[in-house]
Amino acid sequence: MEFSYKNPTQIEFGQGKIAELSTFISKEHKVLVVYGGGSIKKNGVYDQVKDALKEHSWCEFGGVEANPTKETLDKAVAFGQENDVTYVLAVGGGSVVDGSKYIINSFFHDGDGWDLLDGSSTPTKALPLGVVLTLAATGSESNTGAVITKKETKEKRFFHSPFSYPQFAVLDPDVLKSLDDRQLANGVIDAFVHTCEQYLTSNHGLKAQDYYAEGLLRGLSALASTFDKRDDKWYANLFWMANQALNGLIGSGVPQDWGTHFIGHELSGLYGMDHARTLAVIQPHLLRELIDEKEDKLLQMGKNVFHTETKNPEDIIVKIENMYKSLNVDLKLSSYTDDKDLKKNVTTLLEKHGFTKFGDRETITLDVVEKILDRAL
Repeated sequence: MEFSYKNPTQIEFGQGKIAELSTFISKEHKVLVVYGGGSIKKNGVYDQVKDALKEHSWCEFGGVEANPTKETLDKAVAFGQENDVTYVLAVGGGSVVDGSKYIINSFFHDGDGWDLLDGSSTPTKALPLGVVLTLAATGSESNTGAVITKKETKEKRFFHSPFSYPQFAVLDPDVLKSLDDRQLANGVIDAFVHTCEQYLTSNHGLKAQDYYAEGLLRGLSALASTFDKRDDKWYANLFWMANQALNGLIGSGVPQDWGTHFIGHELSGLYGMDHARTLAVIQPHLLRELIDEKEDKLLQMGKNVFHTETKNPEDIIVKIENMYKSLNVDLKLSSYTDDKDLKKNVTTLLEKHGFTKFGDRETITLDVVEKILDRAL
């Protein structure tokens, strides 16, 4: 049990917390408010932010996509530089937060911002970042990661930076009530798979991480089963569990997989699929392809999450699939694209990005990826 854990993000959780926003950002800063397609102007969040910043100097940049693109974010960087901003406030879901991390890290970079994504450059300075979260899914509001798409080449890549920890994140569960069923289902799935990526590995013996992960998985499964009976506590639990799934705690010191994500990223970049949908489509078939090495943890998951004593790991995979189906997710990859070259396109990009052998045991090769995609189609 050797690891280093730090999470400097201050979480402000609860109803009405957006009104306290001004206390977290010094009035000396000029703030760039970054948001997505404009839903915050329909659900009242924009007005709440505007009221909270009434004594601050600020400007705004909207239009960050659900899969944030380098091309749009470069415009935001230029806009921020032209307006001499000194602070970025992300108001939105994980995509807006991820995009804002690109903005703050590339703001002082002398070169193309994609350098941060392809690994040819590491940021040494960044703007400070704050978050008003409007969607529960990625945990990006209190971690260092960000996933960005390069529209020109249909590449989707991720990067980490120590500067990417937001200084604070405001989580008001009431905001989630304006989301549609698809977005909420995506949030449940995203948090569930994030947890699985850090749990469905090997018997490492770190009980706190295992038991906490199992608690999150049980909670998320319960949210899926009560999806049509949502109340205040349902929204609050989703918001908090999505955060806890990827704030670094349950992954401290344990093997991590992320194979589902690496494949899913390529599918999302190529075909514009919702991130969570790529995970739901790929994960069950990845588990089937690697069922021998995943068997022990799948059976442990069956006992401690789904409360079944089955000795057949396939039964657990079916339970996972049924949970996704209960959220009205189509699990056939062919329903999202009819590209005949899909396998070739995905494996070509994985190879380009250096993912020719991955997973917690590095047993996912490009041949295995093709088998997983065959199952998913």
